[in-house]
Amino acid sequence: MTGLARDARAHVAPPVPLAERLRPRTLAEVVGQAHLLGPGMPLRLAFESGRPHSCILWGPPGVGKTTIARLMAQAFDAQFVAISAVLGGLKDIRDAVERAQAARSGLSPQATLVFVDEVHRFNKAQQDAFLPHVESGLFTFVGATTENPSFEVNAALLSRATVYVLQPLAEADLQALIDRALDSGEVPALTAAARQRLVAYADGDARRLLNTLETLAVAARAQGRAEVDEAWLLATLGERLRRYDKGGDAFYDTISALHKSVRGSDPDAALYWLARMLDGGADPRYLARRLIRMAVEDVGLADPRALRLALDAAETYERLGSPEGELALAQAAVYLAVAPKSNAVYTAYKAARTFVARDGTRAVPLHLRNAPTALLRELGHGRAYRYAHDEPDAFAAGERYFPDGMEEPRFYEPVPRGLEIRIGEKLAELRRRNAEARAAGASEPDKTA
Repeated sequence: MTGLARDARAHVAPPVPLAERLRPRTLAEVVGQAHLLGPGMPLRLAFESGRPHSCILWGPPGVGKTTIARLMAQAFDAQFVAISAVLGGLKDIRDAVERAQAARSGLSPQATLVFVDEVHRFNKAQQDAFLPHVESGLFTFVGATTENPSFEVNAALLSRATVYVLQPLAEADLQALIDRALDSGEVPALTAAARQRLVAYADGDARRLLNTLETLAVAARAQGRAEVDEAWLLATLGERLRRYDKGGDAFYDTISALHKSVRGSDPDAALYWLARMLDGGADPRYLARRLIRMAVEDVGLADPRALRLALDAAETYERLGSPEGELALAQAAVYLAVAPKSNAVYTAYKAARTFVARDGTRAVPLHLRNAPTALLRELGHGRAYRYAHDEPDAFAAGERYFPDGMEEPRFYEPVPRGLEIRIGEKLAELRRRNAEARAAGASEPDKTA
């Protein structure tokens, strides 16, 4: 190969990905996000106003955040400056400021839109660097994030930007994207079953859909295939998992849905969300721990067996692993969902913690103190303590166990479900006997006087 040929090959630009080639060039070409971009919707009105404003686009990957930012710059005839918070830093922010200042003071003054992808990756100092320039109107700030901006974006920056929530693309949106790719002539035909499988695999992510289509197109051309069917698609893609962010909002939203389905006594929904998490690659041991938490928080003493079953499920998974051990987790999820519910202990414990945190450090009454030595007994420790096992029904009616002078709070109130029905009945009886004994003790003359 000659040097000239080598130089020619070295300067050949890499091919532009299909997702980029099909990126919408106008607002009308955008697929999805009708709740923001449809007629009369907030972001559409912002486009039509001709007045740009700083905003944060919050949504999962592949739903159009970058596309919308580019279209905003185009609509407002603004210079588009992109920064990646994954790779960039303060130098990139300073460069963006300089470019904005140059554009504003040039012969043909132009506004600037600074787009920060994955803005949640910037630290506080980096995010703060935008504030004076957003405040002065030097540029319009548009941040894109897959994480909840309430937790990941500084409050000062958040207060200066409107948050728009983008949704995963619906099935109809993804089907429309497939049609657009087919119309381009760059991908092979797809059977109906293959299309459906591809839509499920994309999981609401347009970029994932188009990148996968491009992969299939390359493989199909290599094998001379004019049409992609479901069997060949699965063989080509392999056993890839669906998109799943194990540490992001999608993860915590899904575990929240599982927990609330169990709490809401819906075993089918509990199984659905459990399967979704396992299918997405969530650690089964984490799910086992969450099931144990559900047993103590939401079932509690209404059915104490629930905790034991959740613990057994966790141990069973440790012994069997996946996939066999997942059945034990499913069994625990169903049991917890159908079990009677009580958060009485959970509520009581929180109330007790709150009370203790706000109250002073009260002395332990003498009759409840430990008395292991003669000196402590001489000082009155343990004096007049009534040993419950020596009393009728092993209950010292009328005895007090709170600090002296403290009004007795009522933290634990059993619910009228499951075993707590009987617990509530027993507590009511014990409280009745306490009241009678204390009333009788108050009416007796003081024998120590």
